Amino acid sequence: MKKRFILTFPAGRTNNPITYDLIKKYNIKINIIKANIGAEEEGSLLLEMIAEESDLNNAQEYLKENNINCQSVEKRVQFIENECMHCGACTAVCFAGALTLGKDDWKLSFDATKCIVCELCVKACPLGLFEIHFSE
Repeated sequence: MKKRFILTFPAGRTNNPITYDLIKKYNIKINIIKANIGAEEEGSLLLEMIAEESDLNNAQEYLKENNINCQSVEKRVQFIENECMHCGACTAVCFAGALTLGKDDWKLSFDATKCIVCELCVKACPLGLFEIHFSE
């Protein structure tokens, strides 16, 4: 199972090896998507965690016991395809390979299963055809 979480660390808790513990104790594969953590101040971490459901549940309990807020988040990119002029500007920044131009027809294709929601396409599209949507 793959899920995304926003972890919020209270001041003074950012020096603990939380991600290491999640990996070693709960057998969780972690992809750090975004981090804002400083010594002795509140921090936040957007993580993608991959593990068995029971391990994810145990990890969430561990975080709670350590006073770390763990909020499940679903984030996705919506592409307004019918307005696209297929310029390819977004493909230049899509290192995940979710956005590609067809070799024969030069039409833009979006594969949501490859998208890691890095949001670079949002900034790259001259027409603003990419939107980020969140749900809990």
